[in-house]
Amino acid sequence: MRQEQKRGRSRRERERRKRQRRKKAFLIRILALAVVLLFGIGMGFGIYEIIRRAKREPVDSPKILEELLTENPYSRPGEALEKVKNIFVHYTANPGTSAEQNRSYFENLKDTQETSASAHFIIGYDGEIIQCIPREEIAYAVKGRNYDSISIECCHLAKDGSFTDATYQSLLHLVDWLLYEYDLQPEDVLRHYDAGGKPCPLYYVEHEDAWERLLEDLKQD
Repeated sequence: MRQEQKRGRSRRERERRKRQRRKKAFLIRILALAVVLLFGIGMGFGIYEIIRRAKREPVDSPKILEELLTENPYSRPGEALEKVKNIFVHYTANPGTSAEQNRSYFENLKDTQETSASAHFIIGYDGEIIQCIPREEIAYAVKGRNYDSISIECCHLAKDGSFTDATYQSLLHLVDWLLYEYDLQPEDVLRHYDAGGKPCPLYYVEHEDAWERLLEDLKQD
């Protein structure tokens, strides 16, 4: 009787071990399949990105006048810009001032020390583009977003903040080029307003339809 019980326990133990081995083998196969699927998806996405990038038409750089600010703690701190997730559009909020005048304002902050402010690019109301900060460095433009974005300051003549056609066309060209350089899309272009609620650029905050039209114009380029 005892031997039969012992044999029964031994048989049940062997069955239990078999079930455990089968379960373990099944889990290993599932895990291996998951790894293969994830690897395949990753490879497919990588290939898709390569093809998408290759199909994208190159964009020539617009004419840019490089007038870099002197390194200083108030407008050009010289800190590295390690990544670019968005392009921000601003307006000067000072009707009738030129790109050179606004560049001088940023430069003089090293002496006046009245605030911290700058932008990578300034577009004048005649369409000229001045670069103030290297693209590899941060600008003091959008609080909380200076380390992952490029900023463009736009001059204007009208008090409502609307841009001249020359400014608008240069903005489209500059943004289109930056989107290509950083492999971004038009939806990655934001107003300063979109990061904190500051009414900048004023015209495109008060006229959402105009902003949507600007983004549509970028998609058509």
